[in-house]
Amino acid sequence: MTKRYTGGCACGAIRYETSGEPIFQNHCQCIDCQKRSGTGHGSYMTFGRRADMAITGEASTWRAAGASGNEKIHAFCPTCGTPVYLTFVAMPEFIAINATSLDDPDQFNPQAVTYTIRAHAWDKMDPSLQAFERMPRG
Repeated sequence: MTKRYTGGCACGAIRYETSGEPIFQNHCQCIDCQKRSGTGHGSYMTFGRRADMAITGEASTWRAAGASGNEKIHAFCPTCGTPVYLTFVAMPEFIAINATSLDDPDQFNPQAVTYTIRAHAWDKMDPSLQAFERMPRG
């Protein structure tokens, strides 16, 4: 049976669905993710085939350069403000969804913590996860 990942914003105006498998699942403790989430990190599932992600509803977007210097396009609901997904200018085939936007957030299975160099002592992560000071390469 094919696993499906579905989710969307808090008000339901934006929805997504895919049967693709995530290629990376992580908690990110960079400053941008802290500010976007309102807490110590953001949690993401990244998929390698954006074309396999069906998205309904019209998202608003804003762009920002990540710590790597690569530009990210953040998509959020213009009605309720929920951050839903982000895409990457340098890797247009990738799409990362916010783990908390999943209909079933228990589908999120983090593999790593990135940008631990920006971590706060009060934002404790599972010590069994691989930890990287920055984004791992390759």
